[in-house]
Amino acid sequence: MSERYKVVIADFIADELAPEIKILGELAEVVAFDATDESQLIGRIDDADAVMLYHNLSITQSTIKCLVNCKLIVRCGVGIDNVDYEFAASCNIPVANVPDYGSEEVADTAIGMMLTLARGIHLYNSRLQCDSGPWMYTQAVPLQRLRGRTFGIVGLGRIGSAAAIRAKAIGMDVAFYDPYINDGYDKALGIRRVESLDELLSQAYVLSLHCPLTEETRGLLNTHTIGRIQPGSILINTARGDIVDTCAIPEALASGHLAGVGLDVLVNEPPEYNDSLILAWKDPNHPAHDRLIINPHAAFYTEQGLAEIRNKASSACYRALTGQRLRNVVNGIIA
Repeated sequence: MSERYKVVIADFIADELAPEIKILGELAEVVAFDATDESQLIGRIDDADAVMLYHNLSITQSTIKCLVNCKLIVRCGVGIDNVDYEFAASCNIPVANVPDYGSEEVADTAIGMMLTLARGIHLYNSRLQCDSGPWMYTQAVPLQRLRGRTFGIVGLGRIGSAAAIRAKAIGMDVAFYDPYINDGYDKALGIRRVESLDELLSQAYVLSLHCPLTEETRGLLNTHTIGRIQPGSILINTARGDIVDTCAIPEALASGHLAGVGLDVLVNEPPEYNDSLILAWKDPNHPAHDRLIINPHAAFYTEQGLAEIRNKASSACYRALTGQRLRNVVNGIIA
């Protein structure tokens, strides 16, 4: 192979690139820009033969139309909402994702957040740190036994399925809503299917979101739909921040309608300092201080999970550059 290609890592990665170079080094120059905004890519990736994109920025039409050699944009993750894959298709550029990385980690985080909230672990710790009550179980009264209660899943993809298996192991009644999943998954996993979001909301003690961000799911959980969740329930979002209107959360926690909320993702990351959710979360006098958990979009992370995504994204670029059949293409362009 005499031709040497150029592979660009747009964002997130800023180390010595050992995993990428191990796979691509003899074939391509690999460069990482660690950009935090699309504007920082202007004039720097036009000649890229392949682009790896994480989640710190979006790639839109303005960038894609300048890619003169690009054989693949690989979204290093599951969600594809931060790349204009339809416009890329019009430019005959395949867009692929890495749908199977981090399934264990994200599912573990969803279950971990549920257990931390449902068992009062976060609440006890938070209140005892502040000397705000007695050294007694009564700090978190009432807590409910999880066995037999309904773990509701929105979106039964790979991660939703992994979360379902874990919730079943705890002894929970697992139900899911996903109108795009064919029949049979419920039987294979030993869980229940419901036919509408309202039906799931009315049953779930824990509601865990694992759906992609689309125009259909944007703001899916808002003041009205949260109001239809049974009182005293727990909401977990490890999917995409825009699926939940977080402005509704402080009041839902203050009223007790939601007993706890766990968020790994937010609309803006990092959030604005004056965001109403963040102000409530940081206020020791607001129930959100003890009943809301926020993580920095880290559910995917373990050392093994991060290595897996870097290796799989690099291998996808390798296949594109060597003319092999591409996998996990999301925009219909099979090179």
